[in-house]
Amino acid sequence: MANGSGSAVASARAPARDPAWRGRVAWLVAGCVLLWPMFVLTEFRPWQMLDSRSLRVTARFLAGFMPPALGLEFLKQVAVETWRTVAIATAGISLALLLAVPLALLATAALSVSSLAGRMAAGPFVVRQAARALMVALRTVPELVWALVFVRVVGLGPTSGVLAIALTYGGMLGKVFAEILESCDAHPTRTLLANGSGRLQAFFYSLLPQAAPELTSYAIYRWECAIRSSVVLGFVGAGGLGQLMDGSLRMLRASEVSTILLVFIGLVALADGMSAWLRRSLR
Repeated sequence: MANGSGSAVASARAPARDPAWRGRVAWLVAGCVLLWPMFVLTEFRPWQMLDSRSLRVTARFLAGFMPPALGLEFLKQVAVETWRTVAIATAGISLALLLAVPLALLATAALSVSSLAGRMAAGPFVVRQAARALMVALRTVPELVWALVFVRVVGLGPTSGVLAIALTYGGMLGKVFAEILESCDAHPTRTLLANGSGRLQAFFYSLLPQAAPELTSYAIYRWECAIRSSVVLGFVGAGGLGQLMDGSLRMLRASEVSTILLVFIGLVALADGMSAWLRRSLR
């Protein structure tokens, strides 16, 4: 009986409406007010896609994709370029890791011996800020822009794609790696450093065991993103499926574009499945 009366009192005291509804409505209105000028500036008019002329043009464009090109010689070329796309992404991520790991270690305050006294010395502080500034500069420039630069320097081909991914992703990986290391428990690291351990020893025996699953998971995710990027980079002459697709689009061979798109979808799905499996195995 007591429980029944308690629940009745609780239900009687429950508010009839959400007490925070005014705040939520206010934030929703403020968001719409801020976003509306951006939609106007970008001339965002999605209803134009439902216009009869737009629908007819879309239907004719999509009809050209069927059936996909299945010629033996073309499929061989697609297979070679698919392998080249994976190679560009893998080589680019490998070089990015070689760049990101030292930068992340330089930018991690927990590995600074001078900060054990309470305040980091001027020299290490400048080095740390320089490493962070370099990572900002690398990831600020999109890989597409780096690819355009390297196409001019080294010419058309996969080399420009590898270098573009290496620089941009090196900055991204270094920043996130440094943040992951900074979020770890710094007490074991500082204890090792205070007892005469070197920075690399403190990293391998303290920070790395804590952060290894998260570091590996993010690196695998970036490899998956690099596969997508390598296809886009092909449109500026960096090789791979993107360059093959660009050639087919220029020649108005929609059936070949359809085949390349299907292969690309399968490639991204395979990379996603592999990365998910690797993440599960790390747990």
